[in-house]
Amino acid sequence: MRRAPLGYRVENGSAMLDEAGAARVRTLFAAYNSGLALKDAAKKAGITGYHSSIGRILKNRRYLGDDYYPALIDEATFEKAQQLRLQKAKSLGRIHDYTDASEATEQKKIIFKLKKVPHKFKDPYEQAAFAYSLIEMEEADGE
Repeated sequence: MRRAPLGYRVENGSAMLDEAGAARVRTLFAAYNSGLALKDAAKKAGITGYHSSIGRILKNRRYLGDDYYPALIDEATFEKAQQLRLQKAKSLGRIHDYTDASEATEQKKIIFKLKKVPHKFKDPYEQAAFAYSLIEMEEADGE
């Protein structure tokens, strides 16, 4: 059985707002949209969890309301959080913005070739460094 998202509770088969949890979710969105980092916004909202689980709260469209869940936040608040997440991901280099269409569609293969490792080291880190030094990279056009 799945749990209801933070801010909701299920009673008699219907989803209802859990005001304490709903207030924490609203605070999370408000704090994040005001410019706080994800973990700092969560801390301000009293929400503990991993970066990914807190991020999932911000991406959960159920908070906008649907046939089962009542709306907890408005569309503008949700969309602002999505835009900020995208901007932060781009600025941190987690995703790339391809402005040149040819750059986005061009496919390249990078081929790594590893020669047989002729020398064995007792230290595994030394062995790995030596093995990586043998890698040759080639860039080939995509097919």
